[in-house]
Amino acid sequence: MTSFDTSPQLNIWRALLALAVVFVMLATTGWTALRAHRETSALQASLAKWQHGRLHGHPLPDPGAAPARLGRFFAALAPHERDRLAHRFPLAVGNMNGAPVALRYRANHIALEQARTAERGRMHDSRLSAAGQQDAGRRMHRYESLLGHGRQILAFDPAGPGRIAEVFGALPSAERISVVVPGVDTDLLTFQRTHRPYSAPVGMAKALYAAERAARPATRTAVIAWADYTSPDGLGVDAATGLRAAEGAVRLNALLRALPGRAPVSMFCHSYGSVLCGVAARDMPRRVADIAVAASPGMRVTSAARLGTAARVWAMRDASDWVRDVPYLELGGLGHGADPVSSGFGARVLSARDAEGHSGYFQPGTDSLRNLAGIGVGAYDEVTCARQDDACRSGLSGTTTAGRA
Repeated sequence: MTSFDTSPQLNIWRALLALAVVFVMLATTGWTALRAHRETSALQASLAKWQHGRLHGHPLPDPGAAPARLGRFFAALAPHERDRLAHRFPLAVGNMNGAPVALRYRANHIALEQARTAERGRMHDSRLSAAGQQDAGRRMHRYESLLGHGRQILAFDPAGPGRIAEVFGALPSAERISVVVPGVDTDLLTFQRTHRPYSAPVGMAKALYAAERAARPATRTAVIAWADYTSPDGLGVDAATGLRAAEGAVRLNALLRALPGRAPVSMFCHSYGSVLCGVAARDMPRRVADIAVAASPGMRVTSAARLGTAARVWAMRDASDWVRDVPYLELGGLGHGADPVSSGFGARVLSARDAEGHSGYFQPGTDSLRNLAGIGVGAYDEVTCARQDDACRSGLSGTTTAGRA
C-alpha cells in the first residue's frame, strides 16, 4: 500500500527544491511568458461582425448575454434563420454559449471548412518558410479529421495554438454529463493522437464514454473533451502559476452554465487541468455533482473544503506518476498548494492501479478509468478506494440521480 502522505523533512526538501526551480526559471526565462501580444483573431472578428449584424432590420443580441437570453433568441427563429446566422457568423455562433447545441455543431463545421481552405492555401504560399508550410499542412490535416462524419465540435478557435471542444453522445438528452479537462501542451494539434491515444483529450473522452456505457448501459451519457482554453506550453513558468487556470476557469464556467437540460455534471480534471478545476470550483453551477482529479499538482487550495463547492471531490494518483515528486506548496503565486491525495486534503481518494505513469489514467482496463466511469454515471458503490478502509465511499449511495450525499 503506497502512502500518500509525506514526512516533514521531505516537505522541507521539496520547498527548497521549489525555490531553486523558481529562481532558475526566472533567471533564464523571466516573466515574458506571461506577456503575449494579442492580435485580433478570426473569432474576435466574427463576434465583432455579429455585434454589428441585423436580422429583419433588428440588431442581434449581445453575444456575451446570458445563455438563457440567447437561447430564447434562437428558439424564436425559424430553422432557415438559424442556419443563415450560422453561415454568416460561423465562429461566433459555433462558440456562443446559449446557441442550440446542434446549431453550434453546424456552425463549427462551416468554420472548420473555411479554416481548412485557408491552411491548404498556406501550404503552397511561397512567402512562408518550409517550416511554416509544414505547420499549415499539419493544421489542414487536423481540420480534415475534425470534419469527419459524425464529429460534434462544440467549440473551435483556430487562433494561435487553437482551442477546441468535442462532444461524444447526445448532449441535449443526456441523463449524466461528463467534462474532461486536460493539462499542459493541449492544443488543436495535440487534441487527438494516434500514438498513445488515451493521453490526448479525444482518447480520454472516448474511453470514458465507452466505460460509462459499459458501467450503466441504460443511462444516457455524454462526454465533452474540453480543450477550449490556452494551456501552459510545457513545464515552464505558466505551468507553475495559476494564470492559465484563471483564464480557463472563466471559459469553463461559461460552458457549464450553458449546458442544456438539468442532468448532473461530473468534472474529470487531469494534471494542470486539475489546477483549472480548482480555480473554477467556487463558481461552478450547482448541477456539478463531482470533481475528480487525476495526476494533480494541486488545486491552489490547502484543502477540499477551501474549494467553495458542494460537489464531491475525488482524487487519484498512480504510484509510478512523477507528479508525486513536485513540491506541493504555494509561494508568491508559484506552485499549486496541497496534495489532493494526502489525507489532510479531505478528498475521496480512489485507486489508480495500473494507470502507469502520468498519462495512463484513461487507459481501458485500469482501475482509474473504471472508477472515473463509476463517478460519471453515479455508481458510487462500485468505485474502488485507494486505501483499505473504503473511506472514499463513506456516506454515499449507489444512486444515479442528481442528488448529493
